[in-house]
Amino acid sequence: MITRVQSFTFAGIEAIPVTVEAHISAGIPSFIVVGLADKAVGEARERVRCAFASLGLALPPKRILVNLVPADIPKEGSHFDLPIALALLCGMGVIPSDALEQCAALGELSLDGHINPVSGALSAAICAAEKALSLICPAAQGQEAQWASEELPVYAAADLSQIIAHFQGRQVLSAPAPLTLHPPAPEPDLADVKGMSVGRRTLEIAAAGGHSLLMIGPPGAGKSMLAARMTSIMPDLDRHQILQVSRIYSLSGLLKDGQLITRPPFRDPHHSLSLPALAGGGARARPGEVSLAQHGILFLDELPEFSRACLEALRQPIETGTITVARAAHHVTYPAHFQLVAAMNPCRCGYLGDADRQCRKAPRCAEDYTARISGPLMDRMDLAVFLKPATPVELTRAVKGEASAVVRQRVENARARQMARQGVINARADFEELSLTNGARSQLEEIGTKLRLSARAMTRLVRVGRTLADLAGSPSLEPAHLMEALAFRHR
Repeated sequence: MITRVQSFTFAGIEAIPVTVEAHISAGIPSFIVVGLADKAVGEARERVRCAFASLGLALPPKRILVNLVPADIPKEGSHFDLPIALALLCGMGVIPSDALEQCAALGELSLDGHINPVSGALSAAICAAEKALSLICPAAQGQEAQWASEELPVYAAADLSQIIAHFQGRQVLSAPAPLTLHPPAPEPDLADVKGMSVGRRTLEIAAAGGHSLLMIGPPGAGKSMLAARMTSIMPDLDRHQILQVSRIYSLSGLLKDGQLITRPPFRDPHHSLSLPALAGGGARARPGEVSLAQHGILFLDELPEFSRACLEALRQPIETGTITVARAAHHVTYPAHFQLVAAMNPCRCGYLGDADRQCRKAPRCAEDYTARISGPLMDRMDLAVFLKPATPVELTRAVKGEASAVVRQRVENARARQMARQGVINARADFEELSLTNGARSQLEEIGTKLRLSARAMTRLVRVGRTLADLAGSPSLEPAHLMEALAFRHR
């Protein structure tokens, strides 16, 4: 008799159904796993054998064949331990053969039969809910799986013995705890920033329209401090965004305590990171920092210190909002709708333009340093601002600035206008949707001709101008908005 249990493999953030088939027959004792399984799946043989022994069970001295269907899709990960074990338990008669017909399972087995958490539980639960299946998962991920649908039957077990007892009718697995979202961790507040009116204004514009931002300034100018407070003035994620971001974090094993991501993520990788760490990849084609920053901020401090390959890899996802990881055995596409915020010094020593500590190698020092950033990448920066350090008088006597909650309200109002007008934020809007007046259109033509702006640069200039109009409550984009947007344009 062949027994079957449903499970999943993953392509990007999507779960692909996989049927685990088990066949126990007469022959030379063996345990074979087929179906394009990787090393982690193959090692399930020993984990299952030892987990059974810890429960007082023994695999029959027969030929055991486990097949993963479809056989032409690569299967990766230790989450196949549990469905393989359940299929064998049905084949051995420990669990009724029809008990798992409408069940899917995933989980990693310890040698004592304990079920350990695995990556991708949320995506698996969403797929199970779509196919009207129940889901057996580790106890630590029961609440995470329940977020997929309140109607999804979830059996969250701590160990294999609980599952056996449940399907034998000796006990009933309790449902996961009621769904509750914990308050997000406190974020740095913009009220901590003294002075820096230009920096605060630029941050508000970038948050309101979803624009990429480059901050240039000497050491201690407050670039990193401003960037760390940007998510505090951004709106909460909506339901669709929450599920999408949480699925990425679940697949990466970063979703803690079954809690979804409700605030825009802030990712600030070190400049020594590799290309696969940034764009995604590795042996299992996992999401990189550009995907972990989905609907949030990707902050690159000391921008010229990042490798050229990493910086150039950002160009495509900035435009398309997706990134494809191509490997010999994988072609996986991940979402990458992030907002790029970068910071850099004006030159290698950092003091170009400072009258008190003037760079002694200018202008060669600045030219060599900024040449590491290509023109096409710089062309994709909607906003660029030069920040000066606060003076001692400003630090000691400046009044406390507006709190993040106050600025966030203006940002939310501006985004509401954008969504009502074109259905997307300004950074992703088409040129025709941005409502230029005839005067603004003529001025844009003059600016583009004099500064020899590319089509991309002109479009991004108009998008920033439209955000300025939204912040001001103006129904149309006026010449004054274009001129202010031009002041933030890197030239």
